[in-house]
Amino acid sequence: MKLRKIITLVEETRSEMGQAVTPPARRALAAAVIENPFAGTYVKDLSELIETGAELGTRLGNEALAALGCAPDDIEGYGKAALVGELGELEHAAALLHPKLGAPLRAVIGGGKALVPSSKAIGRAGEILDVPLGHKDAAYVRSHFDAMRLRLPDAPRPREIVVAVVLQQSGRPLPRVGGLRQDEIEGADGLR
Repeated sequence: MKLRKIITLVEETRSEMGQAVTPPARRALAAAVIENPFAGTYVKDLSELIETGAELGTRLGNEALAALGCAPDDIEGYGKAALVGELGELEHAAALLHPKLGAPLRAVIGGGKALVPSSKAIGRAGEILDVPLGHKDAAYVRSHFDAMRLRLPDAPRPREIVVAVVLQQSGRPLPRVGGLRQDEIEGADGLR
């Protein structure tokens, strides 16, 4: 993997619509800007990107956890996304995100039964990458349906890919649209 840069962002919401958010809603994004080894050409075997995804799951998970400065048990939700430069293809993002990134990310936080929400896109430098979020153990916990945005003015370049993960310590600030609550999670199937 040829890595150009790592980006970390921490967001802490303490007030929303004049209402205190207690405790504050906290989440962190960690992203890597990497060279796309398959830019500009069709390659049938994407195993190099699959292995890079596994490496990034650990590295970006650790970066986000360190940025939050909390214990792995304090993480309630997660998400992942990739933005492929114009000379790449959507399948390059899929190779990074789906086969092997999730298990190492879960290992960083000590587990997670729900699928890691994901998004993929092709774009140029300065485009927004939305990283979808969900609860780590129960996909139906609506309070954790959210996204965190990243915009890098210099990435991805045409032969690059931006890969991002987000860890969240809580759901949205002041959630009130019903659904399964965190204290009602059974945790048996990753859904409820």
